[in-house]
Amino acid sequence: MDQSSTPSPAPAPASTDNARIMAIASLVLGIINLCAWFLPICGVPLGLVGAVLGYLGMKSPEQKNLAIAGMVLSIIGIVLACLNAVAGIFLGPTIGNVFSTINQSLGY
Repeated sequence: MDQSSTPSPAPAPASTDNARIMAIASLVLGIINLCAWFLPICGVPLGLVGAVLGYLGMKSPEQKNLAIAGMVLSIIGIVLACLNAVAGIFLGPTIGNVFSTINQSLGY
């Protein structure tokens, strides 16, 4: 058999665009999460989704930096949202008393 007629092996498939999309989505969610952390009901789920997408986006070597940046921003947002939730639990009754005192002093 002539070697020129044998087909060459197929090249390895390039990394799919899914990893790229996940890395970019992680970065976008991380940035949004830095704006939404003051609402823990929004900040924690956004951060979790952003961190998971960042982890999955790290499968592509070309997109690894974007995925890491998205994961870091998402984790920072999760920490801030949790701290805000804890502060709200402890300061909630105190702030309620302040508002009732102000209303009483204004005659309402």
